Amino acid sequence: MKFLVGTKKGMTQVFDADGRVHPVTIVVAPKVTVTQVKTSDTDGYTAVQIGYGVQKESRIAKPQRTKGLFRGLKEFRLDEPASLSVGDVIEPSVFGEGDKIAVSAVSKGKGFQGVVKRYGFKGGPRSHGQKHSERERGSSGGGPGRAGGRVVKGMRMAGRMGGDRVTVTNLKIVRVEGDELFIEGAVPGRPGTMVEIREFRPEKNPKK
Repeated sequence: MKFLVGTKKGMTQVFDADGRVHPVTIVVAPKVTVTQVKTSDTDGYTAVQIGYGVQKESRIAKPQRTKGLFRGLKEFRLDEPASLSVGDVIEPSVFGEGDKIAVSAVSKGKGFQGVVKRYGFKGGPRSHGQKHSERERGSSGGGPGRAGGRVVKGMRMAGRMGGDRVTVTNLKIVRVEGDELFIEGAVPGRPGTMVEIREFRPEKNPKK
């Protein structure tokens, strides 16, 4: 199981040997250090904790200084015992061209949005005497019958959009240059967002 932590730099495009263009996202993923290895015997589950970035000692809580002067710590759960030890360094070269990965990050925050943008509602008619119903959601129920004089839970309404943890799977690494990974397609978040990169392993028996 391969994994890394990086920062989204932005998007660009690259050309392959046949001259076809591919949109890619550049993720800067410098080397990270293993700070803890958890096992099912001692912790109840198997995982590896890594430290990334550099931070001033005065800005790190005293209990965490024993791990090292890292900007942050991140834990990756594993299905099998890890072959890593505390102090090992994981380089960006652990991933290669053509590797399939899954990327997790916090998506862009959109603020308070209506149902047309948030859920793709059609809205009301634009003519024939309508005044303010172009982007309204319409009836929310609440009448007699199954609704029982109330609005059922889970009704899609206007509200805060974005800012959620999103995982995109089955992405492909197109190129690796130093500590920069060129990932085909889009990665969640704005430039500067911290992203988690792990090896993508499709389920053998996916749920239908």
